[in-house]
Amino acid sequence: MNYAVVGAFVLVLGALLVAGILWLASGGGFQKKYGLYLAVVDESVAGLNLNAPVKYSGVDVGKVRKIWLDPANPERVLLMFAIEHGTPIKEDTVAVLKTQGLTGIAYVELSGGALDAPPLRVVGQNHYPVIRTKPSLGARLENVLTTVLAKLDSTSNNINAVLSEENRAAFKSTLADIATVARTIAARKDTLDAGIANAARTFENTSRVSAQVGPVIDRIGRSADALEKMGTEAALASASVGKTADAVGADVRRITAESAPELERLLGEMSVLAASLRRLSEKIEGSPGGLLLGRRPVPAGPGEGAAK
Repeated sequence: MNYAVVGAFVLVLGALLVAGILWLASGGGFQKKYGLYLAVVDESVAGLNLNAPVKYSGVDVGKVRKIWLDPANPERVLLMFAIEHGTPIKEDTVAVLKTQGLTGIAYVELSGGALDAPPLRVVGQNHYPVIRTKPSLGARLENVLTTVLAKLDSTSNNINAVLSEENRAAFKSTLADIATVARTIAARKDTLDAGIANAARTFENTSRVSAQVGPVIDRIGRSADALEKMGTEAALASASVGKTADAVGADVRRITAESAPELERLLGEMSVLAASLRRLSEKIEGSPGGLLLGRRPVPAGPGEGAAK
């Protein structure tokens, strides 16, 4: 029997056994595969440590591998996550810092990832896909408290300004004036009651007068309608008179045109008759007996008798 071969076999077998144990201890064939992602946080990451869990809807899907400040903007913090392959990291996935229970141990919670959203990929000059982030609950509370404290401080300053010495003195004087007015009103209570009663009666009388004025206004309206109707009828009558006058004028012009020649002849004959009467009158005045005895013969002149 060759003891050297047996010894060599034992040594090799022991080495293989040690190697297998070390491989199994490191995870070996059961080791999970991870993908690297970046996230940019605009708030403090106090309490977040390396290898802090990264959860998706409460399920551990990875760990925080690296934490460092952004060289371009020290107010931002860069986080690198190692997330298991197969985790649905989509373009609408959001990372939020959260704390676990009362221990204050921070971790990263992933949410979102709609079914129809495309997977998150590398964009631009980035070496890894960048997961969007939103402020944590602590950051939101801090912002709200800061705003509330600022408003309280402003309100306090305004109250102090309102309650200054000058305003307090003016307020005191105003209260004194109000008290004086109240006492004056109380002293003149009877007069004010009487005035209120008189005003009530005045309003009542006014309402009655208003009720009486209504029918009067109606009658005035009816009278106005009657006057308007009368004016319309007068206008129609005037138009009729105008038409009648036009007709009469036309008749007068027609009669004048027809009788003008007859009048002219009559006037001529009257003129001849007047001339004849004037000659007759002159003869009567010259020899009145001639009208009765007739006209005497004219005596013959010298030599007229012999010629006969």
